[in-house]
Amino acid sequence: MSITCVKGGTLASFQDEGRIGHQNLGIIVSGAMDSYALKIANIIVGNTRSSACLEITMRGTILRADKDMLIAITGGDLHPVIDHIPVPQWRPVFIKAGSILKFKGAITGLRSYLAVSGGFSLEDFLGSHSTYLRAKVGGFKGRALQVDDRIEIGQVTSQRLAMTQQLATDTIGAFNGTSWHVRPDFYKKNRSTFMIRFIKGPEYDWFNEESQQKFTLQQYTIASSSDRMGYRLEGQSLEKISDSEMVSEAIANGTVQISNNGLPIVLLADRQTTGGYPRVAQICTADLYKFGQMKPADKIHFKEISLNEAYKELAELERTLRQIELSITFKTNRGSVRENQEKP
Repeated sequence: MSITCVKGGTLASFQDEGRIGHQNLGIIVSGAMDSYALKIANIIVGNTRSSACLEITMRGTILRADKDMLIAITGGDLHPVIDHIPVPQWRPVFIKAGSILKFKGAITGLRSYLAVSGGFSLEDFLGSHSTYLRAKVGGFKGRALQVDDRIEIGQVTSQRLAMTQQLATDTIGAFNGTSWHVRPDFYKKNRSTFMIRFIKGPEYDWFNEESQQKFTLQQYTIASSSDRMGYRLEGQSLEKISDSEMVSEAIANGTVQISNNGLPIVLLADRQTTGGYPRVAQICTADLYKFGQMKPADKIHFKEISLNEAYKELAELERTLRQIELSITFKTNRGSVRENQEKP
């Protein structure tokens, strides 16, 4: 069983939760920009949470199902269609062999995640299937998808095989999805302004009081030069108390550095392992997935929280994932494809 790329689009690459445990060697983590959507897509189709998905950015990607398969699409709404008919998201969807799946363009968000029941058979590099484009490692041949790339699919679980067969029986056209879905509230709106929570970074006190206030009171704009490595923000510049320089230090996903022009850079999935700019803030882990759906010209404002609050927010996100997991397990055990959970 396989899926074939008909057109690569803006950018389509395979990502999982990243290449963990090698930053001390200078190895880039990479991974999904929106790990929340990635995990839910995998849960829906019965894969492990950390399995690789196809991360599709903005528009243009076209894929062909070479065999009947069960898929899930989560994240931003990039207007996926088969035979000009919109494909429902955030739920299991059976698609027939030969179906052409097109992502026509972003309606909400910026990135979609495609999971296939059984998972994609990909190259492993240091324990991860994530693609790191600059080093040409991981994913499918270490690069973005191109025309005629053919990716093999793994073994489907017995529960998802039963669901696939049930949906196939009821299919009239090229595809058929369950009536229930599990879309979290965050993805239900077309957002252009985002509130992002942070804790103070190690060099927060390098900036004067006026600059500290600017950081939380102003609204920043995402620059067009932003990418998977980091999001550059436009706004009023911040000023350091002194001109002292720092030695390069370790950075993490969501570290906010202030560059020489006084403007923030939020370091993300393809970030380097060290940085030499002062770290004014560290984004709350529970808010990191939001950056995966932000587009150039979108707005951000920052809100400071305590470390304990950050832990609580992360625990709440995990509880939500667990509830989704239990709900889907209950439905698949019952063989339910037509039970209404909520209205889309």
